[in-house]
Amino acid sequence: EALHLAHLERIPFENLDIVFGNGVSHDQSAAVDKIVGNGAVSARGGWCFELNGAFAMLLDALGYEVRLLGAAVLHDGPTEVIEHLLLEVASSLLEPHLVDVGFGDSFDVPLAANSAGVQTGRSGDFELIASPQGTTLTRHVDGVPAALLRFKRVAHAFTDFAAVAASMQVDPDKKWASHPFATRRLSDDERGTAATDGVQRVTLTTDRLKVQRGDEIDETPVDQRRWHMELDRWFGIVVPERPGD
Repeated sequence: EALHLAHLERIPFENLDIVFGNGVSHDQSAAVDKIVGNGAVSARGGWCFELNGAFAMLLDALGYEVRLLGAAVLHDGPTEVIEHLLLEVASSLLEPHLVDVGFGDSFDVPLAANSAGVQTGRSGDFELIASPQGTTLTRHVDGVPAALLRFKRVAHAFTDFAAVAASMQVDPDKKWASHPFATRRLSDDERGTAATDGVQRVTLTTDRLKVQRGDEIDETPVDQRRWHMELDRWFGIVVPERPGD
């Protein structure tokens, strides 16, 4: 739980190398180097294949049993296309838990994978609902479960995700290469007087900055010049401006 929270606060979920750079390689060791910065202080993050891929290596090195799971993203409705990597983590002293540091606004602490009831994820209430199609991760909104992901608890190799990771970077309908964003969980110092539970997050999208502290939401438009300033201010990231920006 401590590692999960620390990662979400310090390592952003972002697609900036896809938008501003030459894309991202599908390589766990390369993801570790990008995030850790070869020992230097670094705020660089990435998308699910990088973040959960690197986090899996960390947990494995610490002695946890880690399974890579493939999930369909259900934000836009039912689909069976696997486009997300998440983790199932266990040990001799720990029952299986669902771990995900690469999905943006989701649960802030690991969820018990064998639980059939509602669980708090600190950022909200979540529930895992089993069916013949797989397990559906839901988030309760006004008491009603809304589907986020559907997955089967079947272990994958990291290379199994290479083809979809490559196609998502060039598919115009996915918008990974055209809509820059960065988001992370706020640290304790950044929350101020907000409640401990609930969404605590800063998100920078193409044209706006959103800072949410519990029920308090500060959302402001940003032009291109200010966009780069806010990226540096909140995420410590500097990317080259594209011609015409």
